[in-house]
Amino acid sequence: MTRPDFIFMLTRHDRTVENAVDLVEIVRAAGVRHIGFKDIGLPFASLQTLTHKIRQSGATTYLEVVSLDRESELRSVQAGIALGVDYLLGGTHVDDALRLLKGTKIRYYPFPGRISGHPSRLEGTEGEIVRSAVDLASRPGVHGLDLLAYRFAGDVPSLMRKVRAAVTGKRVIVAGSIDRQERIQAVVSAGADGFTVGTAAFDGVFSTSGDLTGQIDYVRMMLSRP
Repeated sequence: MTRPDFIFMLTRHDRTVENAVDLVEIVRAAGVRHIGFKDIGLPFASLQTLTHKIRQSGATTYLEVVSLDRESELRSVQAGIALGVDYLLGGTHVDDALRLLKGTKIRYYPFPGRISGHPSRLEGTEGEIVRSAVDLASRPGVHGLDLLAYRFAGDVPSLMRKVRAAVTGKRVIVAGSIDRQERIQAVVSAGADGFTVGTAAFDGVFSTSGDLTGQIDYVRMMLSRP
């Protein structure tokens, strides 16, 4: 079974942590090759420094959009373009984002389904979310999906499996509230291509050493299990 990419988010409660730049070396030394952040929490100049530091370390860069109104979301997309990140995750104003992203090399993974609130919730029935995923994945310029599976009130393992099965030729990343062994294992079993962890590691919720390296080691250990 192919293991999903572990994307470590330098974020806590949907904001980039203040010392994100200083943490890049620690995260890379722990074996993480995919590092992300939000455009909220640090000034743009600091985000430029952070992006450069991640890229210098040899890791892939991800920016996740958490704004729900159109104007704020498009500012986030423009920030991602200016920063030159490798991946832009999230967002719901897909047609507008695609117009801005046209001609860039950024790989775009919007949210399927209806998103509301902060922290974000995934609303709608399982069938509606799957149909949304199929529709988005069919669009040129959409390279994959950012599925807020554990922000859904229904059967999450079933939702992940059905979205993964319905979306062919595009990748699916699972984001949000992956904070225990069972959820990591469910993401792997569903065939997801990647998943994000941020707040859970900063809060030390995994049953291991409370420092950041120990938290990352725990997640990587879960991925290495047969």
